[in-house]
Amino acid sequence: MVRTDPGKVRRRPIPAQKLDLNAAFAHKPASMKQTAAPALAFALLILGTTLGIAGTDLVLPAVPGLPDVLGGSAAMAQLVLAAFVAGGCVGLILFGELGARLDQRGLLVTSLIAYALVSLACALAPSLPSLVGLRFLHGLSSSAAAVFAPGMIRAMFSEARAVRAIGFMGSVESLVPALAPVAGVWLLAFGWNSSFYALAGLSLLVAALIARQRAALPVPPPTRGKGSYVRLLSNPVFLRYALSQAFTLGGLLIFVFGAPAMMTKALSGTLGDFIVMQVTGIVVFIVGANLAGRLADQFGAERMILGGSVLSALGLLALLVYGLSGGTAPLAIAALFVPVNLGLGLRGPPGFFRAILASDGDDARGAALVILFILGTTAVGTAIAAPYVTAGLAPLAGVGAGVSCLSVVLLLVLHKLDA
Repeated sequence: MVRTDPGKVRRRPIPAQKLDLNAAFAHKPASMKQTAAPALAFALLILGTTLGIAGTDLVLPAVPGLPDVLGGSAAMAQLVLAAFVAGGCVGLILFGELGARLDQRGLLVTSLIAYALVSLACALAPSLPSLVGLRFLHGLSSSAAAVFAPGMIRAMFSEARAVRAIGFMGSVESLVPALAPVAGVWLLAFGWNSSFYALAGLSLLVAALIARQRAALPVPPPTRGKGSYVRLLSNPVFLRYALSQAFTLGGLLIFVFGAPAMMTKALSGTLGDFIVMQVTGIVVFIVGANLAGRLADQFGAERMILGGSVLSALGLLALLVYGLSGGTAPLAIAALFVPVNLGLGLRGPPGFFRAILASDGDDARGAALVILFILGTTAVGTAIAAPYVTAGLAPLAGVGAGVSCLSVVLLLVLHKLDA
């Protein structure tokens, strides 16, 4: 303060730049609370979502040996994976509804504690049937972070920075299927249940960090009384972004899930050929996902979503044409798979974010439906392609391309968000 006349105090003008908020919160709706530590909050969200994904990939190496340890059949051992996915689907709907009504921060902490406790119960399971039952609860409790993270990111950042944040989170998550099985193999040296103990310990640690830093996580605006799954499912704008996201990613995953059998059985290749294709695809996806935000700023989110979807579909169509022409070279397949991953990387972050925007504040339910659409599309497409994966490249690529092209059709037909 600056004193002028006796008894009068005049405030010194504050320079305009002193009034600027952190750029991460620029253009954020006034109804959303700010957080003083966006980097910490974002890191905690990434940890939460990756732990949920690791519930499948970290456990995967132990599955073949479960019948020898716990009894049962090899077919029942596969249900250890299927039960987790089924529980995850139920968890998406459950946490989407709860997240629209209750404090998501408290729900996130509670879900992580539950995830840890069920992980511990899985490690102590006395038989394979009991493990299968526990894995349903395991998947259910793993879903909260994936449901809450997009809305929280929307609350933490401006639109441009939120797209970049979602791209970075997707990059980290894409590494889990590649790295977690390697860690799972290493953990097998300590017993079949060591991966469950690891999940339990890490989940409790992340839950404690979130509870301690509760104020670092924002609370998206409440949607009690004005949102519902029915409302979202009848909203063509939301469906435009949610289903196109699911069909582009689903087309890629259908091809990936069938590729090992296709390459080894139909093309007389090796799993090494699949690994080269997959690692190359992941690297390209990470590059695309981290460029998506900047490119969306320059060219517009809608162009990136449509362009990335077209590019991904063209990559699968190219694989189809190559297969129909009799092509079998693994390196050629890996090269043609590059645009499929690049297109997803470029359209994924802005597409997911605009699906959340199109949910009109119903972030938790919107995110739950997007992920559920992805899982459903992948499951149905994989089932359709399964009888033909040993028939060569063309049938598998054809199913993936058909699903991916549906994404482009929806983007061209359905109404987009108003500018």
